Amino acid sequence: MPTIAVTITNSVLKPSWPGLAVWLVLCFAAPALGSAAGPGEWYAQLQKPAWNPPGWVFGPVWTLLYAMMAVAAWGVWRRGGWRAQRLPLSLFLTQLALNALWTPLFFGLRSPGLALVDIVLLWLALAATLAAFARVHRASAVLLAPYLAWVSFAAFLNFTIWQLNS
Repeated sequence: MPTIAVTITNSVLKPSWPGLAVWLVLCFAAPALGSAAGPGEWYAQLQKPAWNPPGWVFGPVWTLLYAMMAVAAWGVWRRGGWRAQRLPLSLFLTQLALNALWTPLFFGLRSPGLALVDIVLLWLALAATLAAFARVHRASAVLLAPYLAWVSFAAFLNFTIWQLNS
């Protein structure tokens, strides 16, 4: 009897590696779109809190987070694809779009205030995504938890920089 349960469970899973590649490309496209608007001299001149991380921290942290996001989305997608997981995957793409928008708002438009609105919306969309992922694949939700923690920190940092420079 257990073999039947395993067979049934495996039959609803989508093929694996091509889907993971697609999710990796999608997730890493977000920072690629915003990379044209980098920190630059404007950011260097802003007042920042003493607890602002050094610039070299952001690259490794975001690289790890984007990889974890891709694996999380892939884990949900494998449980029935777009048809079965429309809501969680749509929430995921919404938060990813808000993530991609933050850099052009903050650095490109030099608007910490607009970026703050965006990151609050990102946090809400991400929290909803995490909750939706938890109902489908708990491991995927766990993979998003560090991202939510980092976005929480980034939102507080964004708020502080906005306050210090208003």
